Amino acid sequence: MTLNNLQPAKGSVKTQGKRVGRGQGSGKGGTATRGHKGAKSRSGYSRKVGFEGGQMPLQRRVPKFGFTNINRKEYVGVNLHKLQELVDKNIIKDTVTLDVLIENRLAGKNDLVKILGDGELKAKLNVTVHKYTATAKAAIEKAGGSAETL
Repeated sequence: MTLNNLQPAKGSVKTQGKRVGRGQGSGKGGTATRGHKGAKSRSGYSRKVGFEGGQMPLQRRVPKFGFTNINRKEYVGVNLHKLQELVDKNIIKDTVTLDVLIENRLAGKNDLVKILGDGELKAKLNVTVHKYTATAKAAIEKAGGSAETL
């Protein structure tokens, strides 16, 4: 180590960046690197989300259509083949309730559940959920089980 390669420890010296708006002598006085006039030169400026420089923004150019029904009920669909998989893995024996579906992460605790008719069911199950499709109900009853509504 010699005097020509001395340097401070890594991370001990922090570069502060340019100090703007501290007088003409600093070379960064006057407009403080913001240019002249306009919204961006003012203090307190913050660009609005979706602002396009005064051009009509996209969300106002695109036409609106349709409507959202505030009374809509969203159901989580569980197919018959998923129930059959649980039976094959010996997770469920003969009854399927909302609690069983929540434990196996097929539904959340606040969800409404609807059994859908995709796949086939070989096991005799007593299913108790909020709704069924006609094909799902028929398949459950054909297998010897029962489909009860909450």
